[in-house]
Amino acid sequence: MNKIFLIIQREYITRVRKPAFIIMTLLVPLLIAGMYGTIYYLATNNNQTVHTVNVVDETNQFNGKLTSSKSLIFKYSHKPVDSVKAALKGHEEDLVLQIPANKKDSVTLFALKKNLLSLSDGLQQQLNDVASGDSMVKVGIDTARLHKVKSNISIKTAEITDAGDKSASVGSAYALSFAGAVLIYMSLFIYGAQVMRGVIEEKTSRIIEVIISSVKPFQLMAGKIIGVGLVGLTQFALWITLSYLATKLFGQNNVSQGAMVKFLQTMASSAAYELFCFGFYWLTGFLLYSALFAAVGSAVDSETETQQFMFPITLPLLFTYILSVSYLFTVPDSSLAVWLSIIPFTAPIAMMVRLPFHVPGWQLALSMVLMVLGFLFTTYVASRIYRVGILMYGKKASFKELAKWFFYKE
Repeated sequence: MNKIFLIIQREYITRVRKPAFIIMTLLVPLLIAGMYGTIYYLATNNNQTVHTVNVVDETNQFNGKLTSSKSLIFKYSHKPVDSVKAALKGHEEDLVLQIPANKKDSVTLFALKKNLLSLSDGLQQQLNDVASGDSMVKVGIDTARLHKVKSNISIKTAEITDAGDKSASVGSAYALSFAGAVLIYMSLFIYGAQVMRGVIEEKTSRIIEVIISSVKPFQLMAGKIIGVGLVGLTQFALWITLSYLATKLFGQNNVSQGAMVKFLQTMASSAAYELFCFGFYWLTGFLLYSALFAAVGSAVDSETETQQFMFPITLPLLFTYILSVSYLFTVPDSSLAVWLSIIPFTAPIAMMVRLPFHVPGWQLALSMVLMVLGFLFTTYVASRIYRVGILMYGKKASFKELAKWFFYKE
């Protein structure tokens, strides 16, 4: 056991002292703060581009009825549309809105820049409002009275609990589940790949032959996996702490305190349960996949040879991640979501999606038990392959060859 601790210590200290670790640990929170600052600046920047829309209304129905704003000014022209379009040269921010006399023809928005066509939705809404108002007037409906009685109902969500009703923010639930799923998905690849590269480097440099003379292959593999895992947990803890401090510091300089600050405060105050589960699924998922990454690293002589083994290993993660961002968010209690959150190879991502939506206790317990059994099983399988593959050189392994290594006797 002492030898495993020594390997863990070596892996941890060696990696946290690397300039790349220190730079990335400090850089990521700064990037988050910078990203938030950029978004805030763009959202509050008063120097918005002003677009002039030259309206050529051949129906005379909309003249003087379109509402201008700070960024959109309407001017009405009775000239032919071709001459108005020709006058756009040199005025790239201006547009021409043609409303044809024949209702069968489409209303067209002309612009010199394609990105200006994003204004078409707002213009379309205004045209529909004006046209609808005129139609109601023609059939004898008093639009003024109609606007007076128009209601403005908004819905807020609340959750029924044993302690009483409490506010339930669907947006926060989505944000928490999405953040957890993305972090686990990315980190399993990043830190799992570090384990694999470390094995390949030691194997190709032949230093592994010296190390194996002092420790057992299983001890080496376990120490490497746990050491890299602790590095990952350290970096995550520093990222969360520094990101919170950076966004808090920036948020104090504006009125809103910042959306990122509020998000991190929500996570800290309402999600001790979610954070515990995140730590559990991150750790067990890392142990499960890192054991397989270590086995792959021991079976090849270079990183370019890993592709044939990596795809089947990472496919469950990729499949679940794609489903998470497109399907599981909307139906977190579906049969597919339940099964994906129980199967160890897919549970780390699927369960994070479901957690904010109150997973039944038996499902969470079953999933956690299977995660522990899953990483124990993969560690056992990987160690059987690792003990043989780590000393194999110059031979391209296949899945059939890996199966033979698994059944080799000591």
